[in-house]
Amino acid sequence: MDIGLNGQILVGLVIAPALLFLALAVFWLLGWKGQEKIVCALTGFLFLGLTLGTGVLAFRMVRHRLPSVSVDLGNWFAIGDYGFPLRLTVDRLSLPMVGLTVVLVGLVGKFSTLYLHRDPGHLRFFLLIQLYAFGSLLLFTAGSIDLLMAGWELVGITSVLLIGFFSYRREPVLNAIRVFATYRLADICILVAVFLAHHWYGSGLWSALITGEWPMQKSAVGGPELNILGVLLVLAACGKSSQGPFFGWLPRAMEGPTPSSAIFYGAISVHAGAYLVLRIEPLLESAPVARYVLMAIGISTAVVATLIHRTCTDVKTGLSYASMTQLAVIFTEVSLGWTMVAMLHIAGHVAVRTAQFLRAPSMLHEYRQLHAASGGQIGETGEHYEALVPHKLQLWLYGLGLDRGHYDAIVDRLVIAPMVCLSAVLNRIEPTWMGGSSPAKASKSEAEEVAGDLVTENSHDAPV
Repeated sequence: MDIGLNGQILVGLVIAPALLFLALAVFWLLGWKGQEKIVCALTGFLFLGLTLGTGVLAFRMVRHRLPSVSVDLGNWFAIGDYGFPLRLTVDRLSLPMVGLTVVLVGLVGKFSTLYLHRDPGHLRFFLLIQLYAFGSLLLFTAGSIDLLMAGWELVGITSVLLIGFFSYRREPVLNAIRVFATYRLADICILVAVFLAHHWYGSGLWSALITGEWPMQKSAVGGPELNILGVLLVLAACGKSSQGPFFGWLPRAMEGPTPSSAIFYGAISVHAGAYLVLRIEPLLESAPVARYVLMAIGISTAVVATLIHRTCTDVKTGLSYASMTQLAVIFTEVSLGWTMVAMLHIAGHVAVRTAQFLRAPSMLHEYRQLHAASGGQIGETGEHYEALVPHKLQLWLYGLGLDRGHYDAIVDRLVIAPMVCLSAVLNRIEPTWMGGSSPAKASKSEAEEVAGDLVTENSHDAPV
């Protein structure tokens, strides 16, 4: 199969991080300790090569006036009329995301060389960011919603593993499980969307659902069912970008190392949802319900996250809510059809937020130096807005912000606690249905006690 030079570069960009990950993982399993200098050098050469490869591909696309480059690698498997197509595509939308991924992951890897020096999990961290890079590149270059879901899952699992990176502490593990559960709920939406796309339209390829080249694309499908597909994909994007009904998990992700916070929750990972809504924006033009849902989620999340951000007392939590606010604005821009504005917003926000997260440990020290240099005369921000709000309403909004929008309390009491109680009841009655012997009785009060403990543990954001 002749895929041409451009296709070879594209395939190499995607699979190179996976090959290095597999090589280092095999040696690790065989007993290799993973010397820091070797691991860091290999990672540095990898991302330097990926950056050069991305630059060469971009140059060739501009020189030959290619709006996109696609590579068909056949089907992973096919059953009847269904096939899992392995098509990689890079266009004006995905190429900037690929470039941001390889450059920023490489910079974070370089930063982590000293940040994680002599840490027992040094090799594990670098293995995870290599796997993450593969998942991100697969997500952004996927030519079908099926392949996008594969990269989507790799990004999600590496996120969770890095949140629980310091597994000897209890809080990172608990928060990693909480984020994993949130991811699972959102990922159900994209899984159902894949099934419905094949059922209704016969294909999951973007080229079968959308015609033209970005940003001048149009929907190739229609009908009232497109609203259902659009809403499912919007909810999946909300889960990855911590928006709307899933906006509470991002501050919990700050339990991971600062470099992973930068690349995941300031840069690439949280913008995967923004990329998805940009990719399906032509479908949203023919699905007004999905577009209005996206707009409502973006506006409401921007307001609530801004209120919470102004009450945060630690740097990383404040940055996480600031990221949520900007992502909400990006979602709103996409819902209005401002695709180029949203793309530029993503690029700028990714760069700025990565730098802010990487310098978060020294930010407080620098603020104190600035405060001393100015003689303690640094003015407060937002006073002109506060003057427009009645004092009683200010107090209510302040309380709302301090309690993180009551999000955790609502989810814990109305979702998690009932599920724990239901699980305890089913655990009691299942042996009776199966005809087996009764297990140790778990009384209703015991189930309520377990649920109450869980609510108490999760009633506040974890300290970061």
